[in-house]
Amino acid sequence: MTDDLRCTVLGSASPYPQAGNPCSGYLVEGAGTRLWLDAGSGTLGALRAHIRLDQLDGIWISHLHADHCSDLLTAYYGLLYADVELAAPVPLFGPPGIADRLAGFLTNGPRRSPVEDAFQVVEVRDHHRALVGGLALTSRAVAHGMPAFGVRVETEDGASLAYSGDTAPCEALTALADDCAVLLCEADYAHTPQAGTEAVHHTPEQAGTSAAVAGAQRLVVTHLGPSLSPAEAVTRAGTRYDGPVEYAAPGRTFGVPGKPGG
Repeated sequence: MTDDLRCTVLGSASPYPQAGNPCSGYLVEGAGTRLWLDAGSGTLGALRAHIRLDQLDGIWISHLHADHCSDLLTAYYGLLYADVELAAPVPLFGPPGIADRLAGFLTNGPRRSPVEDAFQVVEVRDHHRALVGGLALTSRAVAHGMPAFGVRVETEDGASLAYSGDTAPCEALTALADDCAVLLCEADYAHTPQAGTEAVHHTPEQAGTSAAVAGAQRLVVTHLGPSLSPAEAVTRAGTRYDGPVEYAAPGRTFGVPGKPGG
């Protein structure tokens, strides 16, 4: 594994998997560390094409909608009851209540399923900071109509990846992505919602604006709604952002450069 920061797209579909494209999930690698970023439907199989579960240094979950966390359920069985030799529970960073949510689904009798045997659960909050191996994680609460977070992943050499999770445009996201090398930003909405309806996602144009306001060096759009094609989303985001814009195609790996002299 290279020490350079890189991100492999395990899936980017919304709101349910497409043929050949699982829901939201990313493998972030760098500084000798492997992080599973969101565990949406179908991403565990894609993850296993790259690493074993017992090679993970941590898991980070943006929010508790199924298209971002449901493969934690099958990961639990893999970690405890399959071919994995687990030396210690895998650190799992997620919204408040994540352990009880998992246990509520997994428990099939009077005894609560031992979620904590598989996962070392850490509940995140706004401005939460953590060190996972050689990766520094900063989480910010974002605007998704429920407890939801974006994250900034950084290395000592100044490489920085900001991930929106699911959110409407908000100051917390642009602050999180300030001067980052790559902003991985959702663009679920084909159109802004009607007046009086709470916005909980970006349009492609808004993703471009968020990248521009943050001063991100590169924008990767992901989590596209079913009526948006990758080409359309990239083109529309580019009307609001002058930097390079790409699509988070499943299976693609993109590098996250460090700062010169970092």
